[in-house]
Amino acid sequence: MEAIMNKKIATERVSKSRLSTVDFDHIPFGKIFADHMLVADYANGAWGEPKIVPYDKISFAPSISALHYGQSIFEGLKAYKNQLGEPVLFRPRENWVRMNHSAERMCMPAVPEEIFMDGLLALIKLDAGWISQNEGSSLYVRPFMFATDEFVGIRPSESYRFIIFSCPVAAYYSHAVGLLVTAKYVRAIDGGTGEAKAAGNYGGSLMGARDAKDRGYDNVLWLDGRERKYAEECGTMNIFFVIDGVVVTPRLDGTILHGTTRQALIELLHDMNIEVQERRISIEEVFDAAESGKLQEVFGAGTAATVAPVGRIGHDESVPELKGRPEIQLPPVEQWTIAPALLKNLTDIRVGREADIHGWVLPV
Repeated sequence: MEAIMNKKIATERVSKSRLSTVDFDHIPFGKIFADHMLVADYANGAWGEPKIVPYDKISFAPSISALHYGQSIFEGLKAYKNQLGEPVLFRPRENWVRMNHSAERMCMPAVPEEIFMDGLLALIKLDAGWISQNEGSSLYVRPFMFATDEFVGIRPSESYRFIIFSCPVAAYYSHAVGLLVTAKYVRAIDGGTGEAKAAGNYGGSLMGARDAKDRGYDNVLWLDGRERKYAEECGTMNIFFVIDGVVVTPRLDGTILHGTTRQALIELLHDMNIEVQERRISIEEVFDAAESGKLQEVFGAGTAATVAPVGRIGHDESVPELKGRPEIQLPPVEQWTIAPALLKNLTDIRVGREADIHGWVLPV
């Protein structure tokens, strides 16, 4: 994938970088931010010229639509440095496509490719020094858009702001993840906004995630909203099950996020000649496979989580089909073959140790 910048982005640089104050060996996820951000505004039916400015607080009226009616969407992608120390991005155009899919569902204007891609490339080039080459580290990039009409009335806003900022991060999960299956709460329903990366989806998931953590788990394994029996996704990633050598992942049916990492892993599995099934999978089937010894691996896939092994899966009293069933305990990750191979292949492609035959990596 070749980097193409069509126009120069107006840029205001920081007077002094904060880079020297960052300890890249001990960095929390999502709490430290790079020097600059890209900003573009939409008004009167058209996008204005984007600009890069120092990362800083933004001001807005308390009446803006986003705060009251939830017109807010976002994306997440990562920048890395290859073996030559050059900054690269992983599949950024897929993020642009998905953002505009979310925008359409939320009655928001599409972000033009030249604003998203040219702005992204210019921003990452400017802040490339914030990309750590420590193992497992990267620069997490957050494009987002929100409604800015100063109007308390239920209708789509007529004005919006698009921003991209970034933050250096280490691994999202540093251990095998524990997931709680619950039917008490629902993340998405047919016809809803489940496959849009809308802020409200995540706000609505927080109660379930908090309950899971109170019970000693890391996050929720969500079930479908209609029958509450089919596995869908986790709060932070898509989910994969390895059952008797076959990889099964829930199909995309309108309630599950179209994960870019998910799709990359499916393509890598095809390259490895491993059978992949995208289909509905009931939580009973997962527990049955565990009890019969056929459940070999479970892992999540996401931009933040990358490839995250799942060590155990429990459930609460809200899932009657699982009443009396013991918690699933997966074999030690050291005994796994598929998830570690996927993580290695994906990492090697991103940093240039392995040929990028799919054209996923974009030089900055």
